[in-house]
Order: sequence, then structure tokens, then C-alpha cells
Amino acid sequence: MPIDVNDVMHLLCHISEERKMKAAVKHSGQGALVVGATAFVGGLMGGPPGIAIGGAVGGLFGAWMTAGQFKPVPQIILELPPAEQQKLYDDAFAIIRNLDWTDVAQLTALVMGNAAIQEKLAAGLITYLSRELRAEIRYGE
Repeated sequence: MPIDVNDVMHLLCHISEERKMKAAVKHSGQGALVVGATAFVGGLMGGPPGIAIGGAVGGLFGAWMTAGQFKPVPQIILELPPAEQQKLYDDAFAIIRNLDWTDVAQLTALVMGNAAIQEKLAAGLITYLSRELRAEIRYGE
């Protein structure tokens, strides 16, 4: 039975909520921008030694700025652009396509009642978050 992308996203949100999953998406672009800007300013103010000092200070600031920004995985899933949600849908649908269900509520009940399928979906979600978003995953709290 075909299922809507949003329904699969909500199923994945439910699984990640049950497991209290949080993820920190590393914003390497922001960090690199900070490093480049401080190195540039350091170079303007202090020449070649200023570039080195500015780069080092910018690197520390950039790392601090992007570290530890953990958000609940359901929030991250729902904020994904449609193309990324489609990728995640394709991965999840490959796992649930052989299940027999009539509506989304029944599908959710089937998945939540089957630890093996839950584990496969959670593993697929973790793989997606790690590979595509370069996220670090935590459980609890």
C-alpha cells in the first residue's frame, strides 16, 4: 500500500521519540567561515603572524560555536527539505514495504510491536543522519 512521505516521517519521529534520540548537526561551513574571517582580519592587523593567530583563534571560536547543539531528532526530521525527506522515505520504505497494513495508525502499531523492524528503522535513521547530515547521535534526557 502506498504511504505518504509525511506519514513515514511521523513514524520515524515516533521511533526516535521513544528512544529519546538527539543529534548535533555539525555546521562545518559556519566554522570555516569564522576561521577564514578571523584569519583575514588577523592578516590585516598583524601581517603573516596575524594570519596564524587569527586562524588559531577563529578555529577555537568556530569549534566552540558549532559544538554541542543537540536537537531532538523528530525536530530535525520535520525540518528536512522535501528532497532529503524523500531520501529518508526511500530508505525507510525499503524496510516496511513488505508489511501488510490498511492505514498509518495500523502501520505504526505494527512497527512499534515489532522490535526487529523498529531496530532496522532506527539503524537506517542513524545511518542517514550520520552519513547525510554528519550528525552525532545521543540517547536519553
